[in-house]
Amino acid sequence: MNLQDIKNRFSIIGNCNELNYALQTAVKVAQTDLTVLITGESGTGKEVFSQIIHQLSSRRHHPFIAINCGAIPEGTIDSELFGHEKGSFTGANESRKGYFETVDKGTIFLDEIAEMPMGTQARLLRLLQNGEFIRVGSSKIQKADVRVVAATNVNLLDSLGQNKFREDLYYRLNTVPIKVPPLRERGEDILLLFRKFSYDFQEKNKVPLKSLTQDANNLLLNYRWPGNVRQLKSVAEQVNLMVESQYITAEDLSLFLPEIHTNLAQIPNNQRNSDFNMYSNEVLFKILFDLKQDMHELKSAFIELLKRQSNSDSRAISSYHSDQDLNVQNHITTNSHEFATSIIAPISTLDPNLKQLEDEFQETNLNLSDIEKIYILKALERNKGKRKYAAEDLGISERTLYRKIIEYNIDSK
Repeated sequence: MNLQDIKNRFSIIGNCNELNYALQTAVKVAQTDLTVLITGESGTGKEVFSQIIHQLSSRRHHPFIAINCGAIPEGTIDSELFGHEKGSFTGANESRKGYFETVDKGTIFLDEIAEMPMGTQARLLRLLQNGEFIRVGSSKIQKADVRVVAATNVNLLDSLGQNKFREDLYYRLNTVPIKVPPLRERGEDILLLFRKFSYDFQEKNKVPLKSLTQDANNLLLNYRWPGNVRQLKSVAEQVNLMVESQYITAEDLSLFLPEIHTNLAQIPNNQRNSDFNMYSNEVLFKILFDLKQDMHELKSAFIELLKRQSNSDSRAISSYHSDQDLNVQNHITTNSHEFATSIIAPISTLDPNLKQLEDEFQETNLNLSDIEKIYILKALERNKGKRKYAAEDLGISERTLYRKIIEYNIDSK
């Protein structure tokens, strides 16, 4: 079964390299009994990978169960997973099998494994190492043949340092790691997913299918999608239901996205650097570009008006107006430059790397492309030509950075 067959079978949309690699890893490890740790942000589809691993394994004819460790109270999670004996605690009116006992020879998916209490982690480690467990309130050792696939949306190495997760359990679970990429790093997959969700919603609810304008496509590609695929699906359904026009614009989409134009001046200084990466520097460059274009058009229109008036007057008056044209042009140029500088100045206080950009803009009459190229060159220089880290530094995707490098003919080697 090739990769496309896997995608079709499990309704997976996308072609980005990171997604394909994760799928290839899942297919390979499915043929073994190794434990797997799936990492990725909330909403990226980690449970789908656990289904792939189970369905392509020799255990596919046995039970599969998904457990959210964070949704089970700490006082009852041992009983839920390993079972209990009658009278072992208040309310235990009869003996009960746990999930590991009922899923024998099958697969159990432990989502949000980082939320599992330390005591339960010790019980799980024993089961993974020896296939043994003991019910709550019992002293009898029992056996269970269960394949464990775990998942988390947090960095477990950080949890190790905070003594919230057992180191031995981490290395036992992390036999084969699978990283599911966040939606914002999947490029054109975002548009494919949006169309798929829109089509599914239209088919189910019999509403007219709508199309995205180019500015809407750009917004989808540049938005950070903190809720990942789950959030994109929700937005696609809301937009297709609420927007009456056949064409969905960026303005329509923005009504269904969390506010991204936060007043940065109100953000505490100690949070600014971490929060600033949420805002694409491309947006800042676009603001400057639009501002400069507007001022240039206003200047040209105003000067043209003065020239038309001067042509109907005497040469002396025309000469006078020519001098005035020059004064007006200089005045507008100066003020547009000051206005643009006033926009950059507050932004540069958020990130020290933008301070040099501000100085260079004030000292020269650079256009948008010059400014953007300078900033990209600085980021590449700081990160010794490493595009991945330069993109993170700039707050844009590696795909966008690569496109800009080609556009500006930058030697990044």
